[in-house]
Amino acid sequence: MNLNKYFLASLSLASLFYSCGINSQEVKNEKMNATAVTVAEVVATNAVFYDEYPGNVIALNQINLTAQVSGYITKMNFKDGQNVDKGQLLYSIDAQVYQANYQKAIADLHVQETNLIKAQKDADRYHELDKHDAIAKQQVDYADTNLEVAKKQVEAARANVASVHSGVQFASIYSPFSGTIGISQVKVGTAVVAGQTILNTISTNHPMAVDFIIDQKDIYHFAQLQKNKNEIGDSTFTIAFGSDPYPEPGYISFIDRAVDPQTGTIKIRLIFANDNGMLKPGMNTIVRVRNDVAAQFIVIPYKAVSESLGEFMVYVVGDSSRVSQRQVKLGRQIDDKVIIKEGLNVGELIVVQGVQNLNEGSSIIAERK
Repeated sequence: MNLNKYFLASLSLASLFYSCGINSQEVKNEKMNATAVTVAEVVATNAVFYDEYPGNVIALNQINLTAQVSGYITKMNFKDGQNVDKGQLLYSIDAQVYQANYQKAIADLHVQETNLIKAQKDADRYHELDKHDAIAKQQVDYADTNLEVAKKQVEAARANVASVHSGVQFASIYSPFSGTIGISQVKVGTAVVAGQTILNTISTNHPMAVDFIIDQKDIYHFAQLQKNKNEIGDSTFTIAFGSDPYPEPGYISFIDRAVDPQTGTIKIRLIFANDNGMLKPGMNTIVRVRNDVAAQFIVIPYKAVSESLGEFMVYVVGDSSRVSQRQVKLGRQIDDKVIIKEGLNVGELIVVQGVQNLNEGSSIIAERK
């Protein structure tokens, strides 16, 4: 009997040692198969981010130069791309024909003025004779009529002189304002047609405007930014070209008068200094609007997020050094980080490096970041 008890006790002890050996081996195997990752604790922080909009650089004043008279270009008084001053002579059009017409118009005016003098003398003489009943009344009426006709002819001749003279003046094309002139569309000797041929384009270059479109729901926000422009920081409105930021900040010039009923959007214009001439009309840019929000957000490294079928996941570290996937809702990306709107809590541990090697329930060896 005692022998049996001893046998059973020995058997139980052996089973216990065998079981412990299996468990130790499983733990050892699990550690060997664990994935090395870097983890970080989820924290909340004050996030400063930028809303971004596509924008276009616009000159505040820009016109196409066209000829107001037809003829041949005889002279160009500038170099392509140079800065020009208001009133500077730019193009000269052959004015010989217009000058000849002007001289003829002056001669015609002199003839009409001479006719007026004669008609005035005739009328005065006939009225004097009429006082003595020495001439028929009809003759006096004819003289008065001829005098009025002569006066009208002089007025018409003077108007013709002014009209022809304008042709002479329009043969010289001057800059309407100070700015930068582009590449000429015509050369010396080119025949131009009045009102049709575009000679060149002039635009102002300092300051410059940037136009961008916002949704109508954001009008109030931008109206407040415009109203409080003296209170907000200089960096509220900036622009960038790819990864290159423009060094000067801007400010809101105006919000357009009406919302586009087809798109529900409205245009906003910003003004930027352009002393160095870096901004050119027609450039595409990114408008960055600083958004200071007095609240804390959960912000994690963007590389911690994986995507599957349009859903975003993060690996959260659980008990026994195993991870589980959790769906999250992303907010705005800030450089290499992203705001998490839903799905994570402060204090949890998430995998930030080695995500690509994990699956649901994977065992990990964690290194704290």
